[in-house]
Amino acid sequence: MQMIDLRSDTVTHPTPAMRQAMAEALVGDDVYGEDPTLNRLQEMAAQRLGKEAGLFVPSGTMGNLAAILAHCGRGEEVIIGDKAHSFLYEAGGMSALGGVCAYQVANQPDGSILLEDIQVAIRPPDAHFPQTRLVALENTHNRCGGRALTIAYTRAVGELCRKNHLSLHLDGARLFNAAIALGVEARELAAPADSVTFCLSKALCAPVGSVLCGSKDFIRRAHRIRKQLGGGMRQGGVLAAAGIVALETMVERLAEDHRRAKILARELAAIPGLKLVTEIPETNMVYIELLESVPMQAAQIAQQLTQRSILVGVVGARRFRLVTHYYISDEAVDQAVTAFTEVLASLN
Repeated sequence: MQMIDLRSDTVTHPTPAMRQAMAEALVGDDVYGEDPTLNRLQEMAAQRLGKEAGLFVPSGTMGNLAAILAHCGRGEEVIIGDKAHSFLYEAGGMSALGGVCAYQVANQPDGSILLEDIQVAIRPPDAHFPQTRLVALENTHNRCGGRALTIAYTRAVGELCRKNHLSLHLDGARLFNAAIALGVEARELAAPADSVTFCLSKALCAPVGSVLCGSKDFIRRAHRIRKQLGGGMRQGGVLAAAGIVALETMVERLAEDHRRAKILARELAAIPGLKLVTEIPETNMVYIELLESVPMQAAQIAQQLTQRSILVGVVGARRFRLVTHYYISDEAVDQAVTAFTEVLASLN
């Protein structure tokens, strides 16, 4: 039986249309700015997000790091949620490579940061303190269950930043998921931000890459940092071609992933021994955990699920994350629910 991989939407493979586009891509040397396919992707991404320019990067981690280092100097500070991907899962790059301090404030269950918490975190003009330069948000918010930050909230944070002469960066790895879930354009969610990243290689199915967007001046600074980080590419158009197909064909269908995640969440929550960690999902992530009555840990359950051809993410001693994507069908959802039912029933 073929494995059903619910660990992440990063496991998606390029579609046949992407593979064909990659094989036929017109290419040039991007370090000279001469790759026409890569240039087209950057222009397309910037237009989709309402920004002046875009910069293709190998990963979302590099995109976020380049953005933070373009906004902040050594010894300066970014206000960021304590559950943010850039803080938890990007190897401390902002501090290790940029000397940038992270002021962590609590993420709310919906992924937001309270405006009053941001205000309190802004440093006064005192030589003893690092200087606050940036606020960073994440949309959708991974650790908070794939929650989508609204236009109104992001605008409020943007206004707070402007009043305090700060920049705003949006880690929009799954920004198009947020846009589809909220029924708005991605550019509306990105509008308050001075910079924004989004991933091509998650639910959009491209094999590699993210795009960082912002003003022309900001992208010039980020381009230099990308070079310092080893992200300068030559014939990057081979990768960019898949990204173009992703933007053209994969965005609207994200609603199918969200629909399946809701079904998966409801059916798993009905299984004795399981409970949802968050509400019925807005997007493509289901967080669920074992009740205390279950005598096994999540890793042990996951091992038994693997024997039934189901792969799930273990994100805590008794907690799972399951992510729907292009390669998860209705039948795959049914098989995952059946496997969980069988494993937990076998423990009684």
